[in-house]
Formats: sequence, C-alpha cells, structure tokens
Amino acid sequence: MKKPKKECDLKSCMYCQLCIAEWLPAIDVNRQVLHIKKGELLFKEGDVMTGIYFVNSGTVKVHKQWGQKELIVRFAKDGDIVGHRGLGADSIYPVSGTALENVTACFIPLDFFMSSLKINYDFMQRLLLFFAEELKQSERKMRNMAHMSVKGRVANALLILKSKFGVKPDGHIDILLSRQDLASYAGTTYETVFRIMSDLAEQQLLKVDGKKITVLNEQALQMLTLDE
Repeated sequence: MKKPKKECDLKSCMYCQLCIAEWLPAIDVNRQVLHIKKGELLFKEGDVMTGIYFVNSGTVKVHKQWGQKELIVRFAKDGDIVGHRGLGADSIYPVSGTALENVTACFIPLDFFMSSLKINYDFMQRLLLFFAEELKQSERKMRNMAHMSVKGRVANALLILKSKFGVKPDGHIDILLSRQDLASYAGTTYETVFRIMSDLAEQQLLKVDGKKITVLNEQALQMLTLDE
C-alpha cells in the first residue's frame, strides 16, 4: 500500500461534499491518500479500527469469514465509505476490505473523523441515513439467505450489481467479478454459481463472456427473486 502526496479534489465523496467549507482545510491536513493494489487489504477483520476510508477510484469488496467460507457483504465504488462498521465500543473491524482493482482512497483517522461528526451536522445526518439503509439491506440479505432459492439469490445479486455499477456501452455490468466472488456475494458455492449462470445464459436471460455479464431480460431475473 503506497502513500502518495495528496491528490483528491476534496469534492468527490459525501464526506467532503457535506462538511462545511471551513472544515475542508482541516480534512486536507489530516487525511492520507492511499494507493492500494488489486488484491491488497485496506483493513482486516479483527484488527483494531484506526480510521475510515472513502473510495476515490476503483472497487472494494467488503467481506467476512462465515465458517470456512467468505461472505461478501457489499461492494464499494467511487465516493463510497468503507471501514465504518468498526465504529462502536470495541473499535474492531468486523469485516475486511479488499481492493478488487487498483484503488485510490482517502484514509481519515478515527479521532479526526469523530471530531468531524461534532462539527458537521449535514454529514452526520447523511451518515445516519446511510447506516439505516445499510441495516435494511443487511436484514434483507439475511431474509433472502433463509427464504430465497439459490437461483433467486444469484439473480438478485446480478440485479443489485447492475443497479449499483450501471452498464458499459456494450451492455455488460460495469464490474468484473470472478465466479467465486459472485458466489460469495450470493451466499452459495462456485460450482452452483457456474451451473446457474450457464442455465440463465442458455435461457437467454444473460450473456456471459468471461467476467463480462450482460443482463438480457431483467424482468425475468426479477421474477426469479420472487420464487421462494
């Protein structure tokens, strides 16, 4: 992980956008802009929390160990916050963050981040709403794991990825995931994802070209998520 000179524009993430203008010079002094190579950890599950990360560019997977398996909790892209799940009495990261591609991120030390909350009410309000929405999504994912078919979970994962990342000009979802990462996000196995993706492609609901996935029939995929 490299620590280059500061290079973000103090405008790109919700932290800088919602903090008062008078606070930006303090952010500039306290932040660290990090370059994280593909496959490197930003933070590790079980480590003492040292601060918060805001993604400037690239994609980060947030994941945790679930028995012997990895469960991907969410993905973060440009402007998103990661590392915040460590906030609390014990200040321990309950998840890990790994770069899926080369990532540039701003690191905000924990003590300065907490001071920011006391000064910047718009940012604090947005953060509370973000936490509430993330909790809803986590509860929804737990419910899906218990009640939704595996094919439905894979379809749902693809729809979420399309909604979050959009599509490239040729139509494929603008994130390139390995089958293992897709399986970890949908809460299943590599073999099951491989089989389901092949079935969906055969039914012409998807087009699969290596890691490039194009949704051809969004309505049909949505119907699969209702199949309990």
